[in-house]
Amino acid sequence: MATQPHLLIDEGDVADLALVPGDPGRVNRIADHCDDAETIAQNREYTVVNASYDGRELSICSTGIGSPSAAIAVEELAASGVETILRVGTTGALQAGIEIGDMIVATGAAKNEGTTRRYEAVEYPAVPDYEVLSALVDAAEDNQEDVHVGPIATDDAYYAETDEYVAEWEAAGLLAVEMEAAALFALARRKGLRAGAICTVDGNLVEGTQKGTDTEDEELPEKAKNNVARAIDITLEAATRL
Repeated sequence: MATQPHLLIDEGDVADLALVPGDPGRVNRIADHCDDAETIAQNREYTVVNASYDGRELSICSTGIGSPSAAIAVEELAASGVETILRVGTTGALQAGIEIGDMIVATGAAKNEGTTRRYEAVEYPAVPDYEVLSALVDAAEDNQEDVHVGPIATDDAYYAETDEYVAEWEAAGLLAVEMEAAALFALARRKGLRAGAICTVDGNLVEGTQKGTDTEDEELPEKAKNNVARAIDITLEAATRL
């Protein structure tokens, strides 16, 4: 099989399980929690590292921002031997009372993006694998984290998330909005892979603390500190159970 054109990896270069943050810089943050980390490829928004955690071999691959680049990563990881994909990222909460630093494990993702429509009808569900979902929830609870479990939205247009969109998502009971999970879930299902997603809350859109909001005069909760590192720990712990 030819080298994958974007990830620049070959079949057998990666482990059967991959953690997929969006930010390439977060790949090294995850690797810092692991042993035997080795960078095997870097290209555009994609950085791929192999490592191990508590004896579990795994790969770490950034997806960039949004569903189109995430779909490329899934396609090429699957072609190279990955069978389980765990998204670890950040998200904006859509329900009052969900605090910065809380963890959200998605039970499904609304397809407010265009990528999955090129693969299938919008009515087909974008849902995680049950074993992956359970491993993420159990790991979060074992780490005594405040974890919310439920449906989220995946959206294409960060700067077009108007008050009207936020109100509709809130009324529908969606917990949060991010930009990659629907594509990961849908493609994993179509390819017979396992996938799941845990995201830490970095703002609450209905309470006006979304990313970029001036919170200089407000005290962030203690749980908001090191929230990405804590989400990484949870995801790595879940990986050892899969």
